[in-house]
Amino acid sequence: MTPSPSPGRRARPAEQPGSPPPAAPRRGARKLGTLAYTDPAPGESAAPGTAPAAATGGPERRAPAEHGEAAEKHGRRPSPAEPARPRAKTAKPGRPAKSPAPTAPAGDAAPPAATGDAAPPAETPGAASPPTPASPAPDPAAPPAPEPGPAALSAEDRRRLLDGTHHEPHAVLGAHPVAEGLCFRALRPFARAVTVLTEGAAGTPGAAYPLDDDGEGFFSGLLPLRSVPGYRLRIDYPDGVHEVHDAYGFLPALGEFDLHLIGEGRHEELWKALGAEPMVHQRVAGTRFTVWAPHARGIRVTGSFNYWDGTGFPMRSLGSTGVWELFVPGVREGELYKFEITRPDGSKTLRADPMARRTEVPPATASIVDVSRHEWQDADWLGRRGTIPVHEAPFSVYELHLASWRPGLTYRQLAEQLPAYVKDLGFTHVELMPVAEHPFGGSWGYQVTGFYAPTSRMGTPDDFKYLVDALHRAGIGVLMDWVPAHFPRDDWALAEFDGRPLYEHEDPARAAHPDWGTLEFDYGRKEVRNFLVANAVYWCQEFHIDGLRVDAVASMLYLDYSREEGEWSPNEHGGRENLDAVAFLQEMNATVYRRVPGVVTVAEESTAWDGVTRATHHTGPGGFGGLGFGLKWNMGWMHDSLGYMQHEPVHRKFHHHEMTFSMVYAYSENYVLPISHDEVVHGKRALVSKMPGDWWQQRAGDRAYLGFMWAHPGKQLLFMGQEFAQGAEWSEGHGPDWWLLDPAYGAEPDHRGVRDLVRELNTVYRRELPLWQRDTDPAGFSWVAGDAAEDNVFAFLRHDAAGSPLLAVSNFSPVVREDYRLGVPEEIPAWQEILNTDEERFGGSGIPSTRGPAKPEPHPAHGRQASIGLTLPPLATVWLRPA
Repeated sequence: MTPSPSPGRRARPAEQPGSPPPAAPRRGARKLGTLAYTDPAPGESAAPGTAPAAATGGPERRAPAEHGEAAEKHGRRPSPAEPARPRAKTAKPGRPAKSPAPTAPAGDAAPPAATGDAAPPAETPGAASPPTPASPAPDPAAPPAPEPGPAALSAEDRRRLLDGTHHEPHAVLGAHPVAEGLCFRALRPFARAVTVLTEGAAGTPGAAYPLDDDGEGFFSGLLPLRSVPGYRLRIDYPDGVHEVHDAYGFLPALGEFDLHLIGEGRHEELWKALGAEPMVHQRVAGTRFTVWAPHARGIRVTGSFNYWDGTGFPMRSLGSTGVWELFVPGVREGELYKFEITRPDGSKTLRADPMARRTEVPPATASIVDVSRHEWQDADWLGRRGTIPVHEAPFSVYELHLASWRPGLTYRQLAEQLPAYVKDLGFTHVELMPVAEHPFGGSWGYQVTGFYAPTSRMGTPDDFKYLVDALHRAGIGVLMDWVPAHFPRDDWALAEFDGRPLYEHEDPARAAHPDWGTLEFDYGRKEVRNFLVANAVYWCQEFHIDGLRVDAVASMLYLDYSREEGEWSPNEHGGRENLDAVAFLQEMNATVYRRVPGVVTVAEESTAWDGVTRATHHTGPGGFGGLGFGLKWNMGWMHDSLGYMQHEPVHRKFHHHEMTFSMVYAYSENYVLPISHDEVVHGKRALVSKMPGDWWQQRAGDRAYLGFMWAHPGKQLLFMGQEFAQGAEWSEGHGPDWWLLDPAYGAEPDHRGVRDLVRELNTVYRRELPLWQRDTDPAGFSWVAGDAAEDNVFAFLRHDAAGSPLLAVSNFSPVVREDYRLGVPEEIPAWQEILNTDEERFGGSGIPSTRGPAKPEPHPAHGRQASIGLTLPPLATVWLRPA
């Protein structure tokens, strides 16, 4: 309840020439919560709460340069929440000094010239607060603390507001009708005086009512008004006078339906309800701040707009949803902010916004109020994106780490180079390693703190949209790595966000990820699941991302992942499956496919979990519905095939099964064949360096392997640098060794030849339907020679939907095999070579598989009545199709 002021004096308007007398109450007044709303008379501005007709200008900026003096004036010493500040106009390291008094924007009265010292710079967000100076002994000569006025707050409300533990500040601050008139209260630390400026008819100036100084930054007054008018606050700070709208005169800027969806864990556009949202609320421009923190005793918004002192900006709790809200007039795009949260034990923590759509450049950690102005130009791409199901379309992916692909380039500079490079090589898609904000570059983006913000290392969110747009206009799809499996323990981010486990599981054994020292999400909590599901939709909907490659799915699915006996507890059925994670993945996939048609989700899942790419409503033999992914990385194929290639050719016959075993399960899921970043780091060596032999044999083996990979059922993914046979492992510090392609380098032709081959592979692949149209259909593949272990030869046919074949033959021995017989369909009159990885232009020996069309002869072979004789080049793959 709003405490009633004690009987006694009322605040009277200060004399202003031409000021009209206080307006008499009108009919039509109605109660809105603790605020009264009066229907405007014709020609008057509506005044819901404190909303005047004119939009506000810039945010109030008070200067705490005379903190000690201001605190003394209000009867208190600087507190830990308001540390004493230096008077010098010096900038903190890495951050420029801020102007103490911004120019008054249009619609606001220009403040008088600043007096006193200029404001110091804003405190660096994320940095530790300076120690509170020891309180000096009381000064006998100091003026006594001001006597509270008749409308002053109770001691309990004052304490809770100053401690940051008030859950309903709007009930005690702002304007409130009482029996004697209107009670106005404001909390403005460091202010010398606060005056209420009311509006007259049609927005004309009304009366000015000085408020009583109640000490400790509180001001109050009992005004002779019967309804809440439109009004502003004129605040006298040591650096000047500012006129601002009162943040505590506004109704909640978040609707009941939003709160209902949040409470249900079903808000699929959560980013539009939580976070920092610039808006016009009750005809006043500002920013709505909302955050989910159900365990918090109180939350205050702090940022560059209030010199990182949130004492005067407490948020209100919106019921049982755990959401806190505050609309701050005048806060605009570009302002830095964080949330100062009072934990259940009374301690405080300063946190970045989990829903921030833009962040400072690491290592700085503040969130930034952002507005998108990008105008998309990719309508043609989006219109045709989903016309062919991805598993029935060509899908050749170039994986890259944006920050190191061309180190130092911004998103917009990358947009000038990356689309042209990828298009020239013929890839259909790029896959970006995680672009969501992360504090440590060495994590490659896999330890995310800003799930809704593209990393600011290379530019703004709109700059990233510009890059995606440019790729789409070049005809290239964009996948991005998405990391819902875990998050880091940084104490300014998600870990124990409001003082207790919130995003992580409450059981420490379930919360701690044993491999990476991070925390696992609590997928059983509906709000956490909503946070992640909406995040997946956010990237696809707001950034036009064409697909999400979900990282570390196996670590989510199993309760005993990387845990020993006794370190985990079974599920309710006694099994090791994480049922909450299964439900989350199913919900995420179903929601993304429903809301954003044409996208694809890809699972990095390294086990034999049944039904990763099966529809969620189809139950498998294990009793689970499918997880609902569109594609799955074939980690088994990658591991086995690379293992085979690393053996000397003379020993490969003993490992022949490693190249054929993948076809036993090739159609159990919709697969991608990945040669990813994980295979070229941490001592695993680059792809060409895995090959045995001298430099010629290494390059030949590399080319033969790529030809085999592009012909094998499944989609393809190749990590940057491998397209030109970089010999060194990848490092995020310097990226690919582009100097290998410098014509001045003696071995440049060797590397250029491999890149030319990759271009040719993609060109022929996209043209030849048998190579991709039936990737997930067993009828699209048949062995010709799968048992030629002594020869190190593999030969198979691929078929398109009409049955037209393509013959792929790989010789993984360093010898030429003359007149090598391969059984082929006898109805094909002749075969012609369409690709040979041994061509001289690729760096090979130039031995063709056939001179002219190869015609079948009546020599039975491999279970067929007809066969052709081919010359198999050394360490090479050849493709043939009907002539």
